[in-house]
Amino acid sequence: MRPALRRTLVGGATIVVVALAAGLWILRGPGPMEFAGGPKVALADYRGANPTGVPASLAKASLMERGEYLARAADCMVCHTTPGGKEYAGGLAFKLPFGTLYSTNITPDKETGIGNYSDQDFLNAIHRGIREDGARLYPAMPFTSYTYMTDADALAIKAYLFSLPPVHAPDPYNTLAFPFNQRWAMGFWSALFNPDARFAPDTSKSPQWNRGAYLAEALAHCGECHTPRNLAFALDNRKKFAGAVTAGWRAYNITSDKTTGIGGWRDDDLVAYLSIGHADGHGTASGPMGEAVDHSFSQFAPEDIRSLVAYLRSVPPTASPDLPATLAPPAPASHRDGGGTADARGKMVFEGACVSCHGWTGESSISPLATLTGAWAVNDPGATNVAQIVISGTQRHSEGAVSMPAFGNAYSDVEIAAVANYVTARFGAKGSQLTAQDVAELRKQTSSN
Repeated sequence: MRPALRRTLVGGATIVVVALAAGLWILRGPGPMEFAGGPKVALADYRGANPTGVPASLAKASLMERGEYLARAADCMVCHTTPGGKEYAGGLAFKLPFGTLYSTNITPDKETGIGNYSDQDFLNAIHRGIREDGARLYPAMPFTSYTYMTDADALAIKAYLFSLPPVHAPDPYNTLAFPFNQRWAMGFWSALFNPDARFAPDTSKSPQWNRGAYLAEALAHCGECHTPRNLAFALDNRKKFAGAVTAGWRAYNITSDKTTGIGGWRDDDLVAYLSIGHADGHGTASGPMGEAVDHSFSQFAPEDIRSLVAYLRSVPPTASPDLPATLAPPAPASHRDGGGTADARGKMVFEGACVSCHGWTGESSISPLATLTGAWAVNDPGATNVAQIVISGTQRHSEGAVSMPAFGNAYSDVEIAAVANYVTARFGAKGSQLTAQDVAELRKQTSSN
């Protein structure tokens, strides 16, 4: 080969490799805590209060008690339990654009659960997304967040899970289309998007901030719902906590943006929303967030809720351009006023099924938790969550919470679209334009057995 040709080929190959590496680096993006910018140290070298583990109030708790607290903080039960099924026995469906994925049995059953997992097997699953048999887990199991969990905390969760009654429940068969059904390919995905690194405190931040960071990133994995995903379905932390649609529900912006995020919320509002799933003037948690409150955040020690709030306050603001700058005030008391140009069919459905709890003004006389005024769901011109609440209802379990029945079987897609459009027009800043086809698509995305 001539030297000139060799140089040309080598140069071209180098450009391709560099371009590919740059593309992968851009796709990967920053880590979840890189926005803070401060120096980080290994946990063993950190001189502040230990931000991992359980709160001080549980310092003398048993291993199983610590594991139970951490398992609730990590929200394990919700994803590994079907509605009406046995806790942690798996089988919950995650409907994806390319098929359906089911959660696995994580009870200590030796045949169908994790009863044969050694400590190292469990750590491999939590930190690296690798099962006991060596197969790769899909990132519906949020191991790219759990990877920041300490070994001690992960093994405390294992101890708690192994203290539960074993349930014999074989995992349902996943129905993912090719090439997504090729688990081995997840090795390449994990190499790019899973840092496989434990939590490193930021020495420029307070112990409270570091505790909040550990709770939000390593345990509660807030970004898995609230951070948009890139082309490879990994979290895009350039838009950290800016909001995303997950499992057919919209998780709203929780950055410090004052208009479309939580920057304008008082600390007490955030504490209330996380603790009981409701804050006056900001609405009530429903769908996946309602489940997270009921089964996870409501179980947090008060000091952990405050730490979580302190961390959320520090996340850089990112605006949601599709959301209104100003939320709508209460609607008129008379049904003859308000509602814009919404379809009369929507008003008819609202009057028949909704007004007795929510009222014509949107300020409920039944319970503050049924008040619509101020909620992002009714001010979102996409109306995703309004439609989903009508379809699926809200099954809340916290003390004092109010549930709403599901109307998905009672009303057609046309009727649900009409009532969603009426609700956003009457109680929101801008009415939605949902169609029956939109509602049909939302039905398909909802997790079910």
